Amino acid sequence: MSNATVKVYEALNWASSFLKKYERDDNAGELLLRHFLKMNRSSFLASLREELPAGVYEQFKQAVQQHADGKPIQYIMGYEEFYGRTFQVNEDVLIPRPETEELVYGILQRIEHKFAGKKQLALVDVGTGSGAIAITLKLESNRLDVTATDIYGPTLSLAQKNAEALQADIHFIEGDLLLPIIDSGDKYDIVISNPPYIPAEDVEWMSEVVTDHEPHRALFAGADGLDLYRRFMVELPQVVQEQALLGFEVGAGQGEAVASMLKQAFPHAKVEVVNDINGKDRMVFAEIG
Repeated sequence: MSNATVKVYEALNWASSFLKKYERDDNAGELLLRHFLKMNRSSFLASLREELPAGVYEQFKQAVQQHADGKPIQYIMGYEEFYGRTFQVNEDVLIPRPETEELVYGILQRIEHKFAGKKQLALVDVGTGSGAIAITLKLESNRLDVTATDIYGPTLSLAQKNAEALQADIHFIEGDLLLPIIDSGDKYDIVISNPPYIPAEDVEWMSEVVTDHEPHRALFAGADGLDLYRRFMVELPQVVQEQALLGFEVGAGQGEAVASMLKQAFPHAKVEVVNDINGKDRMVFAEIG
């Protein structure tokens, strides 16, 4: 099949069978080809019998090989969709997941319920990564004054680029968990975080697409995956207002453990574990005061 005569559907069929051999998601071929053709799905489907430009076919073949070798397609393309918006991603940040959209939606619902009469609210997103949580919350609710923290400078730089591209006014701070907030003496109405929560030993069975490419500092957190939550329970009481809302993403099976920690740290809080769309305990919320 010479490059000059390859039709879109032929390239797609080749990629599908090639990726299946490597046990990758064969749907990745369509996403990559649409990326290089700069087409939405309806335009793409209408062009299946058209010939591919030679240069595009070469780029596409290289990208499919990269994905077969384990590189996530989001890092190949340089972006991922989150809450209807496009976020730049690279190997300095975790790829935003659909489950985290549920965390954002859950916190927005609870903000409306808990702070119905309050016009401006201070929120901090701890360990912001690509900035997906912080930026989405700011754009979905203008009453939020949003701060985002991360321990790693290059990660924070990418989050800042995303905020600029999406025109979200976010205050960024580099630092370890809540320590920079404690140092500043600031208090927040809302704290949200999707921290590292994977037990260290899980690396043995996880896909190399994740373990070889996504940053380990954003994935793993000690023997049981709960190390960062333990630190949160020590630091949170120093940074929250008397009336506050907390929201965390957790690993499947960790919900009750994190809820128990929150009840110990805030004995009078209303704490709830919420399942994601797949029925797995994925979010823990706490209402204080």
